Amino acid sequence: MPNPLPERTQRMVVIGLIAVLAGFGLYFSLGGFSSDEDGRTVPPGDPGATRGAAEEPLSEPGVLATVPPSPIPTTGAEDLDVLGWFPFSEAEFQVAGATAQAFAEAYGTIDYSQEPETYYASMEVMATDEYAEVLSDANRAGAFWEEMSQAEAVAEGRAEVQEVRTFGSDSVTFVVTAQSITETGDAEFDEDLGDFAVTVVREGGSWAVFDFQPADVGQFGEE
Repeated sequence: MPNPLPERTQRMVVIGLIAVLAGFGLYFSLGGFSSDEDGRTVPPGDPGATRGAAEEPLSEPGVLATVPPSPIPTTGAEDLDVLGWFPFSEAEFQVAGATAQAFAEAYGTIDYSQEPETYYASMEVMATDEYAEVLSDANRAGAFWEEMSQAEAVAEGRAEVQEVRTFGSDSVTFVVTAQSITETGDAEFDEDLGDFAVTVVREGGSWAVFDFQPADVGQFGEE
């Protein structure tokens, strides 16, 4: 069958097919065309095709934050609320200190003509249950009772809180100076009992003496 196309035309057709095939090969090798966020077709490599992703901030471990700083408010030295740093209010400190002071006063108040149980009871009402059980021991208030009763002394206790030695979440140890103003016969004299470490603990809405001993022993509250 004779060829209907001239030889020159056949060459042009072959060259055209080769060009089309080369174009498709280049298209697929570049990943084809993509669409932007509006659905429009854009050629490969167009920066608009990845614009949306590029706008998202990177979040990687170890990368410094890019958000603006938020400084905490600060207070001038002259306006610092010192009592706000403690686990107790001023009123709670006052009640705790008054308990320690009253206990030391009861310790120094003795009437040899009464039963020793009366003397101990005046302190037991301000003590924890555990400490109340050992108050009369010979190495505690019992020793002072023996000394004063043998001297047939009638004494009035006095005490003053000097400082806070230490405190915990539910306890405070005060250093208290105690005296026993004693009358023996016609003589009257001041007897300085010294400084005592008095630890009070919070029990519900009140305070109770947890321990009472000379300050130089080095008592540190609940420890």
